[in-house]
Parts: sequence; C-alpha cells; structure tokens
Amino acid sequence: MIRRSFLKAAAALTAMTSAGRFASAAPGVGSGGAVGVAVGDAALRTEAARDARRWQAARRFVATSAGRVAVVERGHGPQAALFLHGLPLNSFQWRGAVARLAPHRRCIAPDFLGLGHSEPAPDAKLDPEGQVAMLAELLDKLGIDKVDLVASDSGGAVAQLFLVLHPERARSLLLANCDTEIDCPPPAMLPVIELAKQGKFAQEWLEPWLADKDKARSPEGLGGLCYARPAALADEVFETYLRPLVDHPQRLHGYIAALERNALHGIKPALKTSTAPVRVLWGMADGIFLPRGADYLEQAFGNSKGVRRIEGSKLFWPEERPDLIAREALALWRSA
Repeated sequence: MIRRSFLKAAAALTAMTSAGRFASAAPGVGSGGAVGVAVGDAALRTEAARDARRWQAARRFVATSAGRVAVVERGHGPQAALFLHGLPLNSFQWRGAVARLAPHRRCIAPDFLGLGHSEPAPDAKLDPEGQVAMLAELLDKLGIDKVDLVASDSGGAVAQLFLVLHPERARSLLLANCDTEIDCPPPAMLPVIELAKQGKFAQEWLEPWLADKDKARSPEGLGGLCYARPAALADEVFETYLRPLVDHPQRLHGYIAALERNALHGIKPALKTSTAPVRVLWGMADGIFLPRGADYLEQAFGNSKGVRRIEGSKLFWPEERPDLIAREALALWRSA
C-alpha cells in the first residue's frame, strides 16, 4: 500500500512538472542483463562496471567521532571540492564529475552516515545536522579548510546547512534537484519515511531490485523513477548502491527516518546573508522534487548565480550528465 502511494505520488508530481578515470559518459551500466540492450546502453554498462571496480578499490575510511566515513578522493591542489550524494545512492554517484574535475580541485566524495559504506558509531546522529558535523570533522581530518560544495537530493539539504553553519568553510555551492525549505521532505518521500520507520523499506523495496535488476530499471523501479535513461544502468550500479543498504538496513532506516523533520525550516534569512556564490541546476522531469523548489532557490541566496532548468532530466540526472556538472562547476568556481 505504501509503495503504491509513493508511485502514485511520483506519477502525479511528474504530470505536474510536464503542464577521465571514472569517466563514464552517462550513468554507467554493467554487463548483467545486456541481452537485447541497445549498443549504446551496453557500452555504458561495460564502462560503469569498470568504474565500479575502480571506485571500490579507491575507497578508504577516515575515523571520526561519528564513525568510520567511507571516502573516495581524487585530484590535488590547494583548493578542494566536496561532493554530497543523494538517497539511496553513495559517493559513486559523482564518479563522472570527479573524473572531469580532479584536474582542477582536490575532489572529496564521502558516503553519508547511514548510506553507502560509512560505518556510523552507535550514538551517531544521522539527521542533516549530524551529517554536517561529520563533514566538518572529516575536512579537519583531511587538512582541508575550505571547499566548493556540489550536492543533490538529500545531500542538498546538508549542503545548505553546511553553508549557514560553516560559512567560512564554503567557497561556493552548486546544487542540483534537492530539498528546499518548502519541500523538506518532499511529499513523495513521506510513504518511504513511514516504511523506514517500520523497518521494512530495505526488505520490501531494495531487496526485490537487487534480485531482479530489470525490475530496478523498470518504470516503477529506482531506474525508471529517477533516471532519464534507465536502460543504461548496469547491474553493477545497483549492486554498488543497494547492496550495502540491504546488508545494513538499520543504518539506512535511521537515515531515512531522520529526514521526517524539516531540517531547513527557517533557513532562508541565513541563506540570504551568505556571500558564497550559488548556482542551481534543476531537472524538470523530476517527479519527487518539484519545479517550485527551483523557483524558491532562485530567490533564496544572497549571491545567486541563477537557476538553469534542464528539460527531460529526472532526479539523478547529475550521474547521467557529468559533463554538464563539470562545465557549470568550473564556471561557478571562476566566479568565486
């Protein structure tokens, strides 16, 4: 029942919106289930399978008071960029952007506490404020004073909080579709939060997708709901994202349940006083975060560099279009 409610909500919201090293050109995809797949999609699957192995090999852990944080780092130089992923993804979301931006920044891509491979301490706070505290400590451990933030989905809420709680550490902010003060959480997420509070989300949603990757690519799966080109998603992509969540459902459910409260309530005055340049890129075919979020953010920041609306792109479009992320990031960083 909860699953049907979410799918109906997502469908309704979609209808409203329509009135280098890890250098996959699009959301990479792997070898499994390639029979009958278009040549272009099959090539992307092969590329992503290779990316997944390399990303796993590059992952390391940094000990913090909140737990062991999984991090992939690429690039060098005096300036750093911090990439914040969404739910139910992990840092692998940013592989294409990191490959393109590593020549320009020291790129840091962590997994949030409760998602991916990070191992939260028993008393770790998994809410957005807890994630901000973890990130600040992580940067201290890595010897990084200031960062350019790149974020999407629930990571966007964390990025906005980081901007106002640690303004001296945020050089710039590039946001894709994400939570805003008026949609935190978005209505389409409420059934997911309820299922997580019951301890059933991983079992009822993620396990079937892991067991049947074609189901995960279907219109009612993660691929169809959140990607414009789900046929290009490799089996290895779903394994990379979903396997650690299914293996540790309590972490995942804690992360999701912590999204129930509007962590961005009352944040707009602080965003207005920020001097960091902010650019917003919004996929207009997203059925979870509505276009009104882009309209809100266009007026929210004190140093806004505008909003670019991207027709035909769904929630996780940054994974599918890393070239666009890289171009926009470089332009924003020059302005900073």
